[in-house]
Amino acid sequence: MKEQNNIPTSKIQRATRFVKTGGKVGGNYLKYYSKKIVTGKDDREGLNRDNAEDIYESLSELKGSALKVAQMLSMDKGILPQAYSEKFQMAQYSAPPLSYPLVVRTFNRYFDNTPEDLYDSFAKSSTHAASIGQVHEAHLNGKKLAVKIQYPGVANSIESDLKIIKPFVLRMFDLNSEELNHYLIEVKSRLLEETDYELEMQRSLEISSACKDIEGVVFPNYYPELSSERILTMDWLDGKHLDEFLATNPSQETRNLLGQRLWDFYDYQIHKLRQVHADPHPGNFLFQQDGTLGVIDFGCVKVIPDTFYDTYFQLLRPDVMQNRPEFERLLEELSFLLEKDNPKLRQYLFDVFAEMISLLGRPFHSETFDFSNEAFFGDIYGLSDKYSKDKTLKNAGGARGPRDGIYLNRTYFGLYSILNRLQANIKTHSYGNLLAASK
Repeated sequence: MKEQNNIPTSKIQRATRFVKTGGKVGGNYLKYYSKKIVTGKDDREGLNRDNAEDIYESLSELKGSALKVAQMLSMDKGILPQAYSEKFQMAQYSAPPLSYPLVVRTFNRYFDNTPEDLYDSFAKSSTHAASIGQVHEAHLNGKKLAVKIQYPGVANSIESDLKIIKPFVLRMFDLNSEELNHYLIEVKSRLLEETDYELEMQRSLEISSACKDIEGVVFPNYYPELSSERILTMDWLDGKHLDEFLATNPSQETRNLLGQRLWDFYDYQIHKLRQVHADPHPGNFLFQQDGTLGVIDFGCVKVIPDTFYDTYFQLLRPDVMQNRPEFERLLEELSFLLEKDNPKLRQYLFDVFAEMISLLGRPFHSETFDFSNEAFFGDIYGLSDKYSKDKTLKNAGGARGPRDGIYLNRTYFGLYSILNRLQANIKTHSYGNLLAASK
């Protein structure tokens, strides 16, 4: 993949790049409508492919928060057309990397040394490049290391990038402005944390230590003396990313084992630690044929407040779902329903959120769950598609739902998506035990 020799870092440079991309998108629409007039055919898929290509190319050059938002949207099935989702998924671990001179410049700034001064060997080409940073292989004292280097200017451009991208996203995808504001406030908080590698080091050590006894889940060791605000050094973990792993045609037994370990890892974090690795895309995990699961990135961690936890997980209980007054009270407490809602709108929204929450909670309502069940995922994508186009929901007014739920919902659906790709059949019963213990 072609390397980048520079990244636009100033507000003007980045805004100009967005404007140029907007011009390309406008040209794609002109071509689309012209073709429609001439041929009478509605090639909306072709328009989406062209737009996705141009937008991704631009975001890949800018990197940072704009590319990260695209990656996040690609995980939320049903929000974006398929062409966008497929293209934006590349931001998970195969974005265009930075050239080596820029890597050296980062080391000079934070260590006053080059990589060759610090390690016995250091690969000049990255092994993986994503939205916030890229990873290089290194060796020191007989150990194989992974060195994560943050792209220049990423942390300083978060606020301005989100301001620029907001109207673009609203127009392109017809999203509700209040809902998007609600979403972006939480996204901004997580992105600011994600660009702080010293905080990531602290959380990596804390969560990996707390989860060390989960069978079959492994974490790298971290090296504070070779890490800084924008550089993070850790052990190199063996394993394959999900696509590579599935290409080896693993047995169903191995798929189930890995799925169970992934579920147990998340189950423990959410219900015991009350903080969770909230970026469950395939690029953050390594899969091995012996069923070992490696976890390699704690940049995005969501701390779950106790008051939110207690209310939110009551909603997922089957007995509460069947108790209309109690279920409605919890929806009000979590701001899914608002006092200003008239009776007709209130009933409509009650039905909408009851359907959504029932779907999210379905895996918890039995001792085991088969994530190869395509009907379940058809329901998820169908529901998302249905309500993404729902004018009543878009015009309901107010930001619905708690901000603390944004990353938790995203975490669950990201987890479900990986388990679906593994076609894993797993035990989910620990949820009920943990909920009972929390009372």
